[in-house]
Amino acid sequence: MFAVIRTGGKQYRVTPDAVLKVEKLEAEAGSTVTFTDVLAVGGEGGLKLGAPVLAGATVTATVIAQDRLAKVIIFKKRRRQNSRRKNGHRQCVTVLRVSAINAA
Repeated sequence: MFAVIRTGGKQYRVTPDAVLKVEKLEAEAGSTVTFTDVLAVGGEGGLKLGAPVLAGATVTATVIAQDRLAKVIIFKKRRRQNSRRKNGHRQCVTVLRVSAINAA
């Protein structure tokens, strides 16, 4: 069984016991998060698509950790003008483990 959820402006295909990194959510490690923006649910019984979301369908996940991704280096250079700028960015993410998919 799988589901497609929407969070943080992105869509993720999730399965039970899958570990995924999503945009930062306001939740501590060990807490439970429920996603109600379920766009599709598929499994043995076929595929159910929402328009745009499935009514009553939820995905429950447990927060493993609040983490940060690897650093992305932004380097801008204008040649022959002695102009260089170097900047870095680390995106904050929430690490989740999907515990249940309810396709009501």
